[in-house]
Amino acid sequence: MTKKPAPLSLDLDNKWSYLKTHGDDSWQSFPSYLETIVPRALETLAERNWRITWFLVGKDAEDAAHHDLLRSIADAGHEVGNHSHMHEPWLHQYSRAELVADLGRSHDAIEKATGVTPVGFRGPGFSLSETTLDVLQSLGYQYDATTFPNILNPVGRFYYLRTSNLSDEEKERRKALFGTTKDAFRSNRPYRWALGDGNTMPEVPVTTMPLFRVPIHFSYIIWLAGKSRFLAKTYWRMALLMCKVSGTVPSLLLHPLDFLGSDDEPELGFFPGMDIEAAKKAEIMRELLDMWDKRYATMPIGDYVGQLGRLKTRVPDLMKADQAAD
Repeated sequence: MTKKPAPLSLDLDNKWSYLKTHGDDSWQSFPSYLETIVPRALETLAERNWRITWFLVGKDAEDAAHHDLLRSIADAGHEVGNHSHMHEPWLHQYSRAELVADLGRSHDAIEKATGVTPVGFRGPGFSLSETTLDVLQSLGYQYDATTFPNILNPVGRFYYLRTSNLSDEEKERRKALFGTTKDAFRSNRPYRWALGDGNTMPEVPVTTMPLFRVPIHFSYIIWLAGKSRFLAKTYWRMALLMCKVSGTVPSLLLHPLDFLGSDDEPELGFFPGMDIEAAKKAEIMRELLDMWDKRYATMPIGDYVGQLGRLKTRVPDLMKADQAAD
């Protein structure tokens, strides 16, 4: 069977960013697990001879203690992208000046740490605005990979806000976490955003199950496996079949917690799937990745974008940041 090219990415959210989203003040000391997850993920990818896209957070890239780890990602041949500087899922509320400062600072830090210039972006918490796209274009970016057409977005947001330690004010700032109901009905396939002056930018959505618009990224499947291994594998097979039948090339993402277990980071037990020990999670991941590998030739998002043909152009119907702060 000839494998179809398909992009895979990893959002390298650090421990502090999960604590921050959850409302735990301990995030302010910037605790890290990069020294654990980066080697594990690199080993898993090397076993399959895969190159993927890693979206890095600028704050971590600024820390000289992380430079060797982050450079090892680029040295292994992986693409590196920008995941914002402070990983705030209300990035869509930033003014243009704030976005220029945040994204530019992250861009510079990632380039310095890895020796590679990022040309792709994914917003934290799937946060995106029209102004973000404009700023990315001004920085020379070649694609965005933020949108997440998931009908369960409101459910996921409700769960996180209900189980968090956030104040009402902080919950208000996160009201678009994971995307809005409107986002759930965006295209599940790549397209181009129409920007100013006749320019466009490719958008590569995080794929959800065709027709049903429910998540199929690995963290979700692992969470299902914690309930029923049979259910998780059946769901995953159905997702791959639906992609094949509909002609949808999946663009899926990994998270650091896909490689970490409850025995690694007990403080992150509030996150779905973090009640599973690392060894068991690794076994689940091997099964899922092997099933993917039988069907798809894995590649970085940038490589995938480079071989896409003509795409539909869509006018952004996103929030536009208030320019008053400029």
